[in-house]
Amino acid sequence: MPLTDAACRGAKPDPSGKPRKIPDGGGLLLFVSPSGGKLWRMRYRFDGKEKLLSFGAYPEIKLADARALRDKAKRALAEGRDPGANAKAALTAPAGDTFEAVAREWIKAQAATWTPAHSARILSRFERDVFPAIGATAVAEVTAPQILAMLRPVEDRAPDVAGRVRMTTGAIMRYAIATGRASRDPAADLRGALKPTPRVKHMARIEAGELSGFLQKLARYDGEPQTRYAIEFVMHTFVRTNEVRFGKWSEIDGDVWRIPGSRMKMGRDHIVPLTRQSLALLARLKGFAEDSEWIVPGGRTGKPISENTMLYGMYRLGYHGRATIHGFRGLASTVLNESGLWSVDAIEKQLAHEPKDKVRRAYNAAQLLPERRKMLEWWSDYIETAAKKSDTDLTDLLS
Repeated sequence: MPLTDAACRGAKPDPSGKPRKIPDGGGLLLFVSPSGGKLWRMRYRFDGKEKLLSFGAYPEIKLADARALRDKAKRALAEGRDPGANAKAALTAPAGDTFEAVAREWIKAQAATWTPAHSARILSRFERDVFPAIGATAVAEVTAPQILAMLRPVEDRAPDVAGRVRMTTGAIMRYAIATGRASRDPAADLRGALKPTPRVKHMARIEAGELSGFLQKLARYDGEPQTRYAIEFVMHTFVRTNEVRFGKWSEIDGDVWRIPGSRMKMGRDHIVPLTRQSLALLARLKGFAEDSEWIVPGGRTGKPISENTMLYGMYRLGYHGRATIHGFRGLASTVLNESGLWSVDAIEKQLAHEPKDKVRRAYNAAQLLPERRKMLEWWSDYIETAAKKSDTDLTDLLS
């Protein structure tokens, strides 16, 4: 079925994380990258070989324009000419001259001076956001508008990461110039094109490189043991303080914690998958509950843990003014986003940050639980590993 303008505007990334190709007809298709970028492409055969043309990014190139370019390319084919032979939009290039090939070559060369974790992080970013958009383009033909179109979805998700991707793209282009495969760096034209990263005042928190030291101190905590286990439980689930304070055993359903909307900031029910580590902490807390309905009972019979108990526990560990319980949410968000393994929707859903768009909100509620379960298992394993590492090791892991 031919595309419509409405279908182009509403095209969403494939939930599986794979590129989505929506055909229009005559070889023309709308390529939707996992990050949400949209490019017009045309498949055709010339001299027995399948080739690709790129007509630019949507919505800069409208549906009618893309069809006109497709028709022009088909006329060239009818005349026995390769429409991509001299076109800047041609995606075909010698194997070593595509942007992806040059980028992988550059990353491999830099790996000698990078930690393995940093190399994996850079490659993951490019495989997720960059290669689906411009990877197959001849490196000499990459343009500033193409790079900007690729960066916009990244910018919407994480402005600071978009800036890093732009700088890395520039380094790759300069490498292409040095090796004779490009004549200029189009990424340099984008200085000032991205939105400045807003300065946000975050809750005080420990950073990833401090996590091991904190966990080692927490393991030696000399206060009430249920306070220690409550802090750990918050770390593994990254719920808000009041959500765990007023959590009830009746809300635990096997390996799922169902928090009613009446206790959530956004007023909607929230599901927290419980990992092996989270269930072990609940088992320890159960030993202090006796007949209490509260997951973390307070010092007085029938009362939940007080508002400041966990915060004062942080003070007791030496983190007064340096970290709050709420800060663990920011730590989890940063590590999960930087890992490149999980969708932004899954991370935001687990943080109970609800999108304003009703359709997207309904999709998130219905479809993201399996990914969130795997993500929390990865996060719990990450915390468990961090407890066994030195701070230096963990900093290398995230650099």
